[in-house]
Amino acid sequence: MEYSISTFDKLLSVCKKEEKQIYEIMQEKEAFDSEITVEEVREKTLKNIMAMKSAINNGINSTEKSFSGLCGDDCGKLSARFKIYPSLFGTLFEDITKYALATMEENLRMKKIVACPTAGSCGIVPAVIISLSKKLKLKEDKEINALITAGTIGYIISAKVAMAGAVAGCQAECGVASAMSAAAAVYLLDGSNEQSVNAAALALKNLLGLTCDPVAGLVEIPCVKRNAFLAIHAITAAELSISGIESKIPPDEIVDAMVQTGQLMSPLLKETSQGGLAVTKQGILINRELKLNI
Repeated sequence: MEYSISTFDKLLSVCKKEEKQIYEIMQEKEAFDSEITVEEVREKTLKNIMAMKSAINNGINSTEKSFSGLCGDDCGKLSARFKIYPSLFGTLFEDITKYALATMEENLRMKKIVACPTAGSCGIVPAVIISLSKKLKLKEDKEINALITAGTIGYIISAKVAMAGAVAGCQAECGVASAMSAAAAVYLLDGSNEQSVNAAALALKNLLGLTCDPVAGLVEIPCVKRNAFLAIHAITAAELSISGIESKIPPDEIVDAMVQTGQLMSPLLKETSQGGLAVTKQGILINRELKLNI
């Protein structure tokens, strides 16, 4: 399928013309671009799904701290709490937050994860897709379709801006991951192509300006907990979208706004650890103590 799909308008136009879902269009495009079969594209996607599940399972069963000692046991604390006091929002909320933390903590332990779209945002997409699949009792084929749908959102956004905190802040990492997850969630809930794209727009719009200000230059504070928050944020966007609530700003224009916001953002707030949380009194103290222990 020799299509140049670099905007959401184009994506939806092609989907409508071909009478296909987002994942169908993009797996065909990927197969064409990579000179492989659609079956091979899906096999590669399944490998990513399996790696996500492995990271979740390993992370849930570990309380090993990161090399810095700052993080690594939050998922364990959350799991222990839910065993005694179930979440007010039910088991799906429990799974999403646990899976996001488990995956991010595996990343901090230097274990195998899937960067989707980045390592610092690696817990969001798996948490949403795997937990929803479990809740709805879906098969792997649906998980593959959902991940391709999520990847499509990231692919289109990346045509305009690099997904890196150093380029556009965390809006380009966790923000994009939340948008990707929102679109995947709509697909899993049997929403339309338009609703998937709209959910991504709602999620991304709400996160414009999200800074990247990691304490001590590590992808730990605030990154770990942010993944849990923004996985739930993605579900909120999906619920709104499938209810018929639309973004008043078109998705492509939201991406343009994200690009501009990233350009206007101070370099101090783009992964340099020279502003924001990184230079709070406690942030400076943590940085100093870590350097003394090296």
